[in-house]
Amino acid sequence: MSKIYVIHENNEWTEHLFNRLEELELPYEDWSVENGSVDLTSVPPEGIFYNRMSASSHTRGHRYSPELTNAVLAWLEHHGRTVINGSRALQLEVSKVLQYLELEKFGIKTPKTVAAVGKMELLEAAETFKGQKFITKHNRAGKGLGVQLFQSEGALQNYVEGEYFEPSVDGITLIQEYIESPESFITRCEFVGGKFVYAVRVDTSDGFELCPADACTIDDLYCPADKEESPSPSKFQVREDFDHPILKKYEKVLAANNIQIAGIEFIEDKNGEIYTYDINTNTNYNSDAEAKSGKYGMLEVAKFLGGKLSGDIKG
Repeated sequence: MSKIYVIHENNEWTEHLFNRLEELELPYEDWSVENGSVDLTSVPPEGIFYNRMSASSHTRGHRYSPELTNAVLAWLEHHGRTVINGSRALQLEVSKVLQYLELEKFGIKTPKTVAAVGKMELLEAAETFKGQKFITKHNRAGKGLGVQLFQSEGALQNYVEGEYFEPSVDGITLIQEYIESPESFITRCEFVGGKFVYAVRVDTSDGFELCPADACTIDDLYCPADKEESPSPSKFQVREDFDHPILKKYEKVLAANNIQIAGIEFIEDKNGEIYTYDINTNTNYNSDAEAKSGKYGMLEVAKFLGGKLSGDIKG
């Protein structure tokens, strides 16, 4: 019997999905890829395959899970299986460089960013941000990895040459202009089946800790699944009736890259200019915000997967 196969490396982030699949009485199988192998001479089972691999897998001891997942997805796609968030989605998940270039291709503004490998190259790249605040972040990130705020090149040099410097797992560190939100929030737009579901407002009023030893509170650090990092339920609030022309652009980006399920984050500056800085293809949802709004992202994901399995949803 055909079923839904969920490819992942983090049980905590799949529990809610499995509960929804069981609620809808949909057959599924857990494909955890913490470790494993792929027999390239074998034929994969029939079914729907949903990739939930995360760029931050290495922080949970699963350093090569994305590489293993890439092999699994290539095998599935070679045999013509239906893959939700396939190999292209994984490419974008593990590279913010690719994300930004893809967003810009569709006329979506991203913060000025320089990618660098090497400490000296990182310091040289910072020279292009003279007179500006800037942040660093990891290219292969998730959970706010490597995100620090700097007021000057000197502060960056102290960080890079100090004991707290945190290299990116792929060696690529990004330097990016700091976009300040006057109301201290970012917006995360959720998509299922490539279509907009809802937007959630994420409070960033805690701001940055300016000491490079302290993690900042922006970007992927605000993971809706991490309740322990949400001191107040109001940190996440669904933006009711949110509508903006950028949503159509986001949908075009997702369609062009064969991404069906994702969260896309943006920030507005004091002039109302929108800067998009993250495409998360392993999206999670905040239960408090959803309970207040009556909108449930993982339920929509389960319904979408069920529709693909039954053939009710084509393409």
